[in-house]
Amino acid sequence: MTDRLVLDYTGMLAAGIGDHGIAQASLDVAATRFRDVHAAVARQRTAGKLGFLELTDQSDVAERIRSFADGVGQAFDTIVVLGIGGSALGTIALQRALLRPFWNELDDEERDYYPRLYVLDNVDPTTIGPLFDRLDPGRTLFNVISKSGATAETMAQFLIARARLMESLDDAYRRHFIFTTDPEHGVLRQLAEGEAIPTFSVPPNVGGRFSVLSAVGLLPAALVGIDIEAMLRGAAAMDERCRNPDLLQNPAGLFAALQHLAHFERNAPIHVVMPYSDRLAGIADWFRQLWAESLGKRLDRAGAEVFRGPTPVSALGATDQHSQMQLYMEGPFDKTITFLAARERPFDLVIPEAYPDVDALAYLGGHSLGGLLDAERDATRSALSRSGRMNMTIEVARVDAEAIGQILMMFQIATVYAGELYGIDPLDQPGVELGKVLTYGLMGRKGYAPGDEGRAADRRICS
Repeated sequence: MTDRLVLDYTGMLAAGIGDHGIAQASLDVAATRFRDVHAAVARQRTAGKLGFLELTDQSDVAERIRSFADGVGQAFDTIVVLGIGGSALGTIALQRALLRPFWNELDDEERDYYPRLYVLDNVDPTTIGPLFDRLDPGRTLFNVISKSGATAETMAQFLIARARLMESLDDAYRRHFIFTTDPEHGVLRQLAEGEAIPTFSVPPNVGGRFSVLSAVGLLPAALVGIDIEAMLRGAAAMDERCRNPDLLQNPAGLFAALQHLAHFERNAPIHVVMPYSDRLAGIADWFRQLWAESLGKRLDRAGAEVFRGPTPVSALGATDQHSQMQLYMEGPFDKTITFLAARERPFDLVIPEAYPDVDALAYLGGHSLGGLLDAERDATRSALSRSGRMNMTIEVARVDAEAIGQILMMFQIATVYAGELYGIDPLDQPGVELGKVLTYGLMGRKGYAPGDEGRAADRRICS
């Protein structure tokens, strides 16, 4: 049986933190409204618009992925994912949460002979060049992820990788690529058919930022030994919980409703996700894209200009107690803080007892690092509540594949609920497309050099 994720929202309510919290009456109204929101999302699901909800029932896809990973995948000692945004952030989150720390630095035996994993989620040549110089082309598999096959950053990475492989392997370079793309359309699909490169499909009704539980995230996860079936079980368990129209029994609905109430009733449009676990830090970064790209919209569903959306921020405890917390504790009351926590750890370290006469050190002795981290989280949560700062905690039993599946699915469903609450379409991203079009135009211009576009404009520069 899956250990259930727990959402503690005491710190969001006026009863818990005072006047800056959400009134119980407002939550009661939200609970009544949520039944309509829940029904609207259910209709979208029935219409096939929410493809990510169908990903928990894909045993055939998971079996094919597992077969590839256990077969062809074991011929390589390094996997390189080429992607950006939703094609990369989910895999980074899974890698950080579910692989041993410093995975790529472990020797083969310590990795149980699974490959190293690198995710190239940008096109900075000062990162990509040195990595490519270190790779053994004959032992590296490149997983190219782009639904359209026209993502400029990903395809630029692909072209460089292809040229490097061709220099070393000639026509055998094809065996060192696998494409994850649209099942029928797009450039990568054409290249795969023309060059006999194996592929996995991204369902047409699954957008990039909702694709982590598709082959986009499952394939690289399986290649390095992550239990993808357990992850899907956790996601399915969360999906089942969120079929409940009772707001107080639906963690995704409750998260979305509380954040929406905080935004519009308490003027808190900044939503911070702050794991107290290095392993969960990638989840916060993944959530940041999901929340921002889904909910930041110029137009509402009726086509009226609303310029609507919250601002997500990622933080890390206890690190950001020393960088961001001063602002959260004494700055404007315009933020909510969501802590991510796990009750259990795979191991802990005891702090030695020493310097008994030094008060600043003596109190640490005999405790553990995990205990210190938990104490700092509890203290921070308590301090925020006493200062009237809205906060909640999402807690799982442990950081394992089932728990990660629950967290990912909860946030994805919450995003769709939030779209209904904000009155916008959370599945499109028109604001991203203009930049893509302009990039295409600039790169296609003969003689273009970086800075030309800026020099052509009336700019004021201090240099």
